Amino acid sequence: MKGLTTHSLHLREPVAVALATMWAHKLRSFLMLLGIILSVCTLIVVVALIAGTNQYIADNLANMGSNVFVVSRFPILTDLQAYLKAARRNKNITWEDYEALRSALTLPRCVGAQSGTGGKARAGNLVMENISIRGVTANIGDMGVEEPAQGRYITDADNEHHSKVALIGSDVAAKLFPGRDPVGRELRIDGQLYNVVGVAKPVGTVLGQSQDAFVVIPLQTLLSAYGTNRSLSIRIQAQGPEWMARTQEEARMFMRGLRHLRPHDEDTFGIRDSASLMDLWHSITAAIARSMVGIVSVFLLIGGIVIMNVMLASVTERTHEIGLRKAVGARRRDILLQFLLEAAVMAGVGGAIGVSLAYLISLLVRTTTSVPMLVPLSAVILALLLSTSVGLFFGVYPARRAALLDPIEALRAEL
Repeated sequence: MKGLTTHSLHLREPVAVALATMWAHKLRSFLMLLGIILSVCTLIVVVALIAGTNQYIADNLANMGSNVFVVSRFPILTDLQAYLKAARRNKNITWEDYEALRSALTLPRCVGAQSGTGGKARAGNLVMENISIRGVTANIGDMGVEEPAQGRYITDADNEHHSKVALIGSDVAAKLFPGRDPVGRELRIDGQLYNVVGVAKPVGTVLGQSQDAFVVIPLQTLLSAYGTNRSLSIRIQAQGPEWMARTQEEARMFMRGLRHLRPHDEDTFGIRDSASLMDLWHSITAAIARSMVGIVSVFLLIGGIVIMNVMLASVTERTHEIGLRKAVGARRRDILLQFLLEAAVMAGVGGAIGVSLAYLISLLVRTTTSVPMLVPLSAVILALLLSTSVGLFFGVYPARRAALLDPIEALRAEL
């Protein structure tokens, strides 16, 4: 216990000296730590942006519903040539394909279909441009993220009779029916008259773009109004997460059979789920993170070099003090430890300032804009460890130079 107390006292003194030195020379300390502050702040802000966006994408864009995947004309493509090749090769997914899958598949909980286009809506003299028009089967409501806040969703009877009914998003309701209950009223969608049967719960925005400017109509009504020469997306819900892989494989094999593909032929359709969309997004954010490594590294290098130069100046200023310490019994490793800890403390303080600044920036961005920001605790710990390590690394040379000073020569130095 006594040894532990003595060791704590040995550590406390250089830490106190480092903090006192920084306080006594505030401007010099700030300039010395500017590189560390900028590097840590940049690191935390980038990580906060990526982490916040990842969470937001997972909760909004990549949220297809519980245990849901989509069979579509195209897979996830990131290359123009691959897209052009798929556009020539992959046929539209039709209503007949949907009915065949719905009848033949044995593993899914349910199978639905949807398609979409853009257009405008009008109610009286009020017009809303650039709305999303979605045609759906009734069971899409059981596995999607759109839920009625008022009224009802699209039904099987609506599709069977090609009914002119619509579930509208909250933005459409607010724009076209201000201060009124839209349910039971009429609106025109691209010139055709529809009866409003429901208003959806607000979805919110994604990166500043509203997700509530939409109308949902029966899929058969959409095909009649806009033509059947369009590809559908077939949404398939597995019975549970443990059934996803098997259900996807069953859907893939059946689609290959419908397309008369031989064993060595590539799929002429795509299957995607939330995990595949998140994998794509993570690959994009990983590239962004890699590009930021260079910037952070430059700031850290500059900050480390400045710390080393300041510590060398400190060794020169305190040469007489080092001689006195050695004269009363301080060993080389004591001097080495003292200056190493001082450098580490200075860099650690710079890291803490950078973390605080980054947190304030993240909070400001999150509260004043729609950009999601999330500061993970792991990033804070990593930044503090990284800044302290930089201080230790660049403090080795000044600390070693102080430790190797001859005590007699050091005592001769002018105070």
